[in-house]
Amino acid sequence: MRDPIHKIARLRIMSSTVTLPLWLVILIVLFGAVTFASHFLFPSVRWFLRGRVERGLARLNAKLQRPIDPLKLMRRQDKIVRLIYDPQVMQAIADHAEETGAPMNVVLDEAKAYAREIVPGFSTLLYFGVATRVSRWLTKQLYRVKIGRVDAALKGGDHNGIDREATVIFVINHRSNMDYVLVTWLVADRSALSYAVGEWARVWPLSRIIRAMGAYFIRRNSRSALYRKVLARYVQMITAEGTTQAVFPEGGLSLDGRVGKAKMGLLSYIKAGFDPAGRDVVFVPVGLAYDRVLEDRVLTEAAAAGTRRFRARLGVMLRFGAKLLWQKLRGRFQGFGIAAAGFGAPLSLRDWLAQGPERDTEALGQELMARITASVPILPVPLMAAVLSKGAATQAELAQRAAGLVQDLRVKGAVLRIGKMADLVQEGMAPLMARGFVAEDGGRVQVTAKGRAMISFYAAPVLQALGQTLGECRDAADIKLQKTSI
Repeated sequence: MRDPIHKIARLRIMSSTVTLPLWLVILIVLFGAVTFASHFLFPSVRWFLRGRVERGLARLNAKLQRPIDPLKLMRRQDKIVRLIYDPQVMQAIADHAEETGAPMNVVLDEAKAYAREIVPGFSTLLYFGVATRVSRWLTKQLYRVKIGRVDAALKGGDHNGIDREATVIFVINHRSNMDYVLVTWLVADRSALSYAVGEWARVWPLSRIIRAMGAYFIRRNSRSALYRKVLARYVQMITAEGTTQAVFPEGGLSLDGRVGKAKMGLLSYIKAGFDPAGRDVVFVPVGLAYDRVLEDRVLTEAAAAGTRRFRARLGVMLRFGAKLLWQKLRGRFQGFGIAAAGFGAPLSLRDWLAQGPERDTEALGQELMARITASVPILPVPLMAAVLSKGAATQAELAQRAAGLVQDLRVKGAVLRIGKMADLVQEGMAPLMARGFVAEDGGRVQVTAKGRAMISFYAAPVLQALGQTLGECRDAADIKLQKTSI
């Protein structure tokens, strides 16, 4: 039996004071707090937030005509891993290593870099809570928004003509960088769009915001077979999973104002990965038009120089925004007129291929661009630009020409959003005169040297709707004016 004295001594040792440095005490407290948070607090908070997010997402999907697909909600890193270890991508990596003689791990790292560049993240809060609201507010600050013709298959929900299980891809003419903003909120009640975005948007911090909204970046002129394979498999993967997408088939902004030819890249990837026995792919053509294109000067200068080497410059964008804000605060900003969108007849890829299995991607592109062109609304400023492109005229002659042009457009089945004929000349002419593109001299209105390129740029979609070039339009106008005068 132990002596009680030993027990007392032991108790005194255990209750004795230990002196520690202050920094060590702080570290112990911090480590304890981190351990408590990571093992008890954070899991509880994550569980609570995850439950709220899942309930919120369920309510959001119930409102959307096309719920957000699970792949879009997957963590970005998980999507990258899934893409890299896709069998076709792995085979492309092996083929590239064999062709170039590069080590397999080096080629794998190269493919991973491509995947990280392409694959976006997605935040429902940023997209629906911020982006769609900001897009709506910004568009309405700059334009009066109108809807052109909407095909019957798109009215009243998707039940009329589009399979609810189909992958919907909006194919859009690329008129302005405002296209992204306008379309985003116009279809916000349908689904979250995944945009294919070119190199112009790879400027910080715009790139991070765009990626968080689900857009994926593409190198339009890359010649790397490995890059093209990684991109193709990503596009095919999201298409197979039902991700709603928005694509600009022209591959860039229109330099001349017309709807151009389709680039075959993305369309060929979609067509090559399509399984007729699986999920259908439905293309919805969208035609966009503006009374004022924000980048019109840049685009006409690029057309004159014969180059597309222009990028979005953050400083220029900020100065332009500051100028508009100052005008708005002083009550001098009158807006940029009308922005309009028309939704044409959807095209089912399954039905289209069934009519002729030998149909190639080029034929698909031509059909889609024809439907987009037919969906572009005609607005006051472009229409008056087309009238002015026929030569100088008095105010009365301008009104007469405009009436004749409207009649011709109606015969062609064009989508007109020009308001009342009595206000057409004034509404279409005022912005052009304010910017110095046209001037009145001796009672006749004519295009100035400064405005020649701009008038051609804005008149182009009207002439395209008529199936005319600028020269043909002038000849037709002269003949019609002579007949009317007789």
